[in-house]
Amino acid sequence: LEIQDEEFVLICGESGCGKTTMLNIIGGLDRYTSGDLVINGKSTKQFKDKDWDTYRNHSVGFVFQSYALFRYMTVYDNIAFGLKLKKLSKDEIKKKVKHVLSIVDLEGFENRKISTLSGGQQQRIAIARALVNEPEILMLDEPLGALDLKMRKEMQLELKNMHDRLGITFIYVTHDQEEALTMSDKIVVLSEGKIQQIGTPEDIY
Repeated sequence: LEIQDEEFVLICGESGCGKTTMLNIIGGLDRYTSGDLVINGKSTKQFKDKDWDTYRNHSVGFVFQSYALFRYMTVYDNIAFGLKLKKLSKDEIKKKVKHVLSIVDLEGFENRKISTLSGGQQQRIAIARALVNEPEILMLDEPLGALDLKMRKEMQLELKNMHDRLGITFIYVTHDQEEALTMSDKIVVLSEGKIQQIGTPEDIY
């Protein structure tokens, strides 16, 4: 499988086929035991644990189905969490948080508690938290799975528009065939840990 800069790649298949495992390997959360993962022309076989952490922290953003937000923190503190760990200045953090809130169309929500937000709003905050670190790759693991049908449709369009605006690589996992056909540049069909097909939505259809 080859993934190009700025591509929107969608990995689909039935439950247990290896979608999330593939995502975690590309994102550096799991280590692979055979084959190779090559990033920007360099094999990652030589990565030591410290190098993995550096790659993951600077190059990859994750959005999970559960969102993994801190429910009783404010929106601002959730998004700023990783930036504070990096010890950026307060002014720089404020500027970056404000910028990503404008990207996900939630300006003015800084002081709201996560527990008061709708599912769609929480999903946008999870995306903002991933984007604030300016990743080269955004990994999305069934991020719309917890939303109702109407909200899913709206967020599919929103994510597609966001990808077009941001110009970064999206790698997106789903088992929803319609989602796969409407959102991506390239679809990867997995079954039992093996790639069955790779192609454009038109090819796969």
